[in-house]
Amino acid sequence: MNGVLEMVGRVRVLPEECSRMPEAAPAEVTVALDGADGCIADARAQTSKFLTRVQGEYGLPVSARTMDLGQLVVSELVTNALKYAPGPVLLHLRIADGMLEVEVWDTDPTLPLARAADAGRVGQHGLEIVMAVVQGIEVRREPVGKCITVRLTLFDEPH
Repeated sequence: MNGVLEMVGRVRVLPEECSRMPEAAPAEVTVALDGADGCIADARAQTSKFLTRVQGEYGLPVSARTMDLGQLVVSELVTNALKYAPGPVLLHLRIADGMLEVEVWDTDPTLPLARAADAGRVGQHGLEIVMAVVQGIEVRREPVGKCITVRLTLFDEPH
């Protein structure tokens, strides 16, 4: 697959997680991205494939909205990581407590800052977009680089 260094994990049941969490983390996948042409599209495709697999193998409901927003969020976070950090990027997807957790790690320790909305600004709206559509976001420095974790509900709440 163009742009993907290797598949680090597969969708799998995590028994140790299941025993600790009421709505367990039944599935996760980690993908290393090398920044080659097409790797952002590959990251979106991996997200779609992961959520489709979660639906089919685990019978978890994943709304069309979550499918679309998951790919959008991955696209924005991976794009920023590749744009601002040298080296590889890790994309980690997992299901926990009825949420899709998207984690993107890169080599740059500089934490991103959300900028004030400005309709006249061209570009640099990625973090704004992500923050507007997710239910939670965490940004933290790692021993090397930083990690951004966001959470999206798997299914829409009835109105």
